Amino acid sequence: MKNYLLFLCLRFFLAAALLQGRAYAQMDPHFSQYYSQPMLLNPALTGAIDGDYRASAIWRSQYGNTLTTKGLSGEMVTDKHMNFGLNILQQGSSDQAYSYTNAYISMAYTGVRFGPNADHYLVLALQAGVIDRRFDPSKLQFGDQWTSGLGYESTNSSGEVFSHTAVLSIDAGVGVAYYDAVPDKRVSFFGGLSAFHLNSPANPFLSGDSGDRLPIRYVAQGGLRINGSDIYNIVPSVIFMREGGFTEKVIGAYLQLYASDATDFICGANWRMGDAIIPFTGIYYKGMTVGLSYDATVSSLSTSATRTGTIELSLSYIGIGKRSLPTKPFYCPRF
Repeated sequence: MKNYLLFLCLRFFLAAALLQGRAYAQMDPHFSQYYSQPMLLNPALTGAIDGDYRASAIWRSQYGNTLTTKGLSGEMVTDKHMNFGLNILQQGSSDQAYSYTNAYISMAYTGVRFGPNADHYLVLALQAGVIDRRFDPSKLQFGDQWTSGLGYESTNSSGEVFSHTAVLSIDAGVGVAYYDAVPDKRVSFFGGLSAFHLNSPANPFLSGDSGDRLPIRYVAQGGLRINGSDIYNIVPSVIFMREGGFTEKVIGAYLQLYASDATDFICGANWRMGDAIIPFTGIYYKGMTVGLSYDATVSSLSTSATRTGTIELSLSYIGIGKRSLPTKPFYCPRF
């Protein structure tokens, strides 16, 4: 199994790097609290928790609640070096003109370990699922429907011909992650690489454009867990995404304070370069974590008449048991 997964991961990354085709600059829907839905960032993070299972939910509101994104996920750790997960994301406009839904199953192999006490983990993962994309042209406005002096006229032809208004596609992804789980270490490193849309699902909405494909989304992430003392950790991190001609770079850090054996407090901020500053806070109590973040737009969008601040609220629960990792989680705050 280990050799087979390693072969598939290497093959998929190589194929992704060589694939050519038309692709538009765009970015998949995702969250600012990345680690509330870790399988959307890297399937190799499936089950990377200090527990036997985790259930998470997140809600994101953008542009004055005209666009909302919701996510649900569940992860399970096994004693066979295999972790499994399910992730569902749904994004839609308030007028129901646009909808994007995906659902993925992830499988991560955690049996590759090295070091004197096998405390260094190399995780290999595969992901497969479906993407459902749809829109209602009757609820959209086009340039040809606007006329000088009269404004918008719904009876005017849009000039657009759509071959499809809904499409369901099979999708696949792959990921690899490394983390240092040596107990009581002052500084521990974690990082990973992942790729999504490896099979380049078709994007056949405009007639004559049946050859268009969703571009592959590449993700690289990494960071450090710095154990300051028995009562706090500091975790700086960086994330880089590329999809088609669009890139996203995020840097940030958080402080985790251990108030008691059952309670942690978390606060920090990320900077999505050229776009937004994202402060966040959270509290952990007996396996339950509540997180809150706000995207404060600093780009040219901040001058728009539309409200551009974005709110996210997350909730997760970790069930702790005999299969728990030997150290506290290496990833961003228990969200």
